[in-house]
Amino acid sequence: EVQLVESGGGLVQPGGSLRLSCAYSGYPSSSYCMAWFRQPPGKEREGVAAVSSDGSTSYANSVKDRFTISIDNTKRILYLQMNSLKPEDTAMYYCAADYSSMCVVIRGTTTFVYGMDYWGKGTLITISS
Repeated sequence: EVQLVESGGGLVQPGGSLRLSCAYSGYPSSSYCMAWFRQPPGKEREGVAAVSSDGSTSYANSVKDRFTISIDNTKRILYLQMNSLKPEDTAMYYCAADYSSMCVVIRGTTTFVYGMDYWGKGTLITISS
């Protein structure tokens, strides 16, 4: 059974930094996609960042140059480094995976990355002074 478990959420002041982790189980194929999504209070879920098995990364415009997605396949952990955090980054953050295909990214859409098969339960991040 594939499991994705997020950690690292919490309360951060505006301008601060935070790193999320997602421990994943199971065995991705040679082509896979792992991504971070978020759902702000009262809003729909949106894609944030994605990384494919070839190392290519994609970011939503709202987080580009502030967030960095990375993966450590040895430790089986997906990371999201978040810098220069803003109150509008407040959301539940979810880790997601597609173990059989590289990322399908459609820029300009809220979902941003499509076809995810597995989801974590989320970790809450609140940006407030």
